[in-house]
Amino acid sequence: MTPRTIKKVFLAREQAEGAGATVRRSIGTPNMKYLTPFLMLDHFNVAPGAGFPDHPHRGQETITYLLEGAVDHEDFAGNKGTIYAGDLQFMTAGRGIVHAEMPNQSQGTNIGMQLWVDLPKELKMCEPRYRDLRGDEIPQAKSQDGKVNVKVISGKSLGVESLKDLAYTPVWLLDISIRDGKHTQEIPANWNAFAYVLEGSVKVSDGETSRQVEQYHNCVFEQKGDDVTFESNSARIIFVAGIPLDQPVVQYGPFVMTSRDEIMDTMMDYQTRRNGFERAEDWESEIGKTMGRVY
Repeated sequence: MTPRTIKKVFLAREQAEGAGATVRRSIGTPNMKYLTPFLMLDHFNVAPGAGFPDHPHRGQETITYLLEGAVDHEDFAGNKGTIYAGDLQFMTAGRGIVHAEMPNQSQGTNIGMQLWVDLPKELKMCEPRYRDLRGDEIPQAKSQDGKVNVKVISGKSLGVESLKDLAYTPVWLLDISIRDGKHTQEIPANWNAFAYVLEGSVKVSDGETSRQVEQYHNCVFEQKGDDVTFESNSARIIFVAGIPLDQPVVQYGPFVMTSRDEIMDTMMDYQTRRNGFERAEDWESEIGKTMGRVY
């Protein structure tokens, strides 16, 4: 096994997003524009009265992992529901979706992670779909000494494998907690990988050198190597890895395609309500109407 070296470490700074929400964005910024297949990573904080009212997507998948609170979802196909702390929602925008994501008005502050994953070119125009994963469905792995606990949302850790078919693009997503311990995490060959430090700080080692990575920093690894080692007195890490896609990324806001012409076509489709956006005509979400209300 060959340890991976660190490519880059940088702070995810707070910024405004949506309507009244704040996010710590790491991927999708000048520090790291894209890391195929990943387009964006947001650590979001949304209070009641704020949120992400009706908006479109095409060409990507989103993975939302809620850490605290509750978030409602509603789209123009009639899908609706709520995820709670520990739950995930996997959304494939495909050829087109218009939806709203708003904090549940019965809760306080809502905190979570949202990861945007690129779709392979041949699946950009697939039908949209959703899959929820409840917290009690997620397999958990523990180290023999009891100092490391891993929620295996997608992928494999400490010999425990996740549920299958959560996203079209192969992705590993692990929630790793370390208390006075050390954890070596395997990584599939040639996949891109990074670790976002959610709580505490962690020492990352490549076998010869080590570096301390602090809270709210994203640690991006080189593509070569088989594993990475984390050591901490107290830390919680969101570890992500994914298979690289050999295709251009052309993004305009919530639309992600592989050429400028496809983006222009997408904008026209959305404006004229066709080719996947037909159901957006005269549609308005109910949860989006809670915008600005605080109970």
